[in-house]
Amino acid sequence: MRLTLLPALTLAAFLLSSCSGTKPAETKALEPAAPVYFKVDPATAGTLTGTIKFTGRKSARKPLDMSNDPACVEAHHGKPYDESEVVNPNGTLANVFVYVKTGLEGKQFPIPATPATIDQKGCWFNPRVIGIQVGQTLSVVNSDPVTHNIHPMAQINREWNHSQGAGDEPLARKFTKPEVMIRVKCNIHSWMHAFIGVLDHPYYAVSGDTGSFTIPNLPPGDYTLEAWHEKLGTQDQKITVSPSGKVTADFTFKGE
Repeated sequence: MRLTLLPALTLAAFLLSSCSGTKPAETKALEPAAPVYFKVDPATAGTLTGTIKFTGRKSARKPLDMSNDPACVEAHHGKPYDESEVVNPNGTLANVFVYVKTGLEGKQFPIPATPATIDQKGCWFNPRVIGIQVGQTLSVVNSDPVTHNIHPMAQINREWNHSQGAGDEPLARKFTKPEVMIRVKCNIHSWMHAFIGVLDHPYYAVSGDTGSFTIPNLPPGDYTLEAWHEKLGTQDQKITVSPSGKVTADFTFKGE
C-alpha cells in the first residue's frame, strides 16, 4: 500500500508545481509622457511693442586696456571702450532685456530647433545680451584669431567654462532651468562680458540701436513685464493684452 501511494503522491506534487509555476512578468520601461504644449491661437494673439528711453546724465565711456593681446587692440583700431551702458543717438538705451515675468504660469511652449548664438568676435561677446529658452541649444562661436574662454557663471543652472581656440568647432550647450540673468565672462580677456536670460517661454526681446523692442504672438491675458539692464537695474510694468490687441509698454531708465 505504501509502495503504491508514495509514487502517486510524488507525481501529484510534481504536476502541481509544474502547473503553478510562472515566469517573472517582464516589466516594460515607462516612457516619459510627451509634453503637452500650449497652442497659441494666431487669430487672438496680440503684439507688444515698446521703447527703452534714457534720461539724465550719460556716463562717460571708459577706455579699456587690451594691450595684453595685440590682436584685440587691432580689432578696435586701438580705441576700445566699455559697453556696459550704451545710449543710442536718439536718446534710447540698448542691451535691455525685456521679458514676461508673470502671467504664463502653467503653460508649456515648444523648444526652438534653431540655436541661439554667441559669437566671440573683435574680442567681444556678440550679442552682449541674449535670450534663450530652457532646453534650446546655445551655440558658441569663435570668429577671432585668438583663443577665448566662455564662462557662464550660473547660480541656478550648472556653471561651466570652456576654452575655444581660433578655428575650433562651435560649442553646443543647454540650460535646464529658467534664470535671469546669467553673467558670462572670458577667463582670458577680463573686459569681455555677456548676459544670458534663460526662460521657459519665448516671450522676450532685447533693445537694439533704436531702443525699441517687439514681442509678438502673445496670448491674451494679464502680465507683468520686467526690463533688465546690467548697470541701471530692473523695472516692472503690468499690462493687459486683449484678443488681437496691440499693446505699447515703454520704460525709462535714468543715468546714474
